[in-house]
Amino acid sequence: MQNTQTTIFGIRAIIEAIDAGQSLEKVYIQKGLSGHLFSELNTLIKRHHISSSHVPVEKLNHLSKNQNHQGVVAKISAVEFYNLEEIINANKKENPLYLLLDQITDVRNFGAILRTAECTGVDAIIVPNQGSAPLNADAIKTSAGAAFKIPICKVAHLLDAIYHLQAEGIQLVAITEKTDDTIYDVKLNKPTALIMGSEHKGISPAILKIADSKAKIPLLGDIASLNVSVACGVALYEVVRQRQ
Repeated sequence: MQNTQTTIFGIRAIIEAIDAGQSLEKVYIQKGLSGHLFSELNTLIKRHHISSSHVPVEKLNHLSKNQNHQGVVAKISAVEFYNLEEIINANKKENPLYLLLDQITDVRNFGAILRTAECTGVDAIIVPNQGSAPLNADAIKTSAGAAFKIPICKVAHLLDAIYHLQAEGIQLVAITEKTDDTIYDVKLNKPTALIMGSEHKGISPAILKIADSKAKIPLLGDIASLNVSVACGVALYEVVRQRQ
């Protein structure tokens, strides 16, 4: 589902956009903002798990091109996000494949991962609402259109998404160097969700703890790690190999 990426400003306009079901990439709020109408907006932001940040008024002036923003500016998502539970319930494949991204922050990595995921038959990508790279023009361009072809689900907490997937009989495999098992040792020809970690910190300890399996990509040179989008491609194509 594709939208025209744009910016909206003004508290009432953003409230109405949320009530109408519009997907917002992020809401920027002026530091120190208060009042009844703002409280109503803040409640909606929390209820719908919309990413937000408090910024100086100069940032809002820049985003709104000095229009009357009333202390709030929102970026409308270029892509419509999907509900994870609905995606899982609608997926009738014998061996579904999902991809969880634990706070990937580089937009070009995000776009490259989307492209590879679409090419390898991933059924949906799951990202946390806060702390992930925005799905902006750079990410969409790098994805070569894949951003409009593969469902992307935003969730409040990746841990909850993992528990949900596990309850549906889907194994969670963390791609991490913190294990002796390689991706060639793990059986990936059954319902699977791969987890990829952030560029700098990898997969968070809490998620590593509850993953069903951990698998590393063998590295034979002197460099200690791969770029996350490259690592994701290697892991996804091992899934393809095992399923053919």
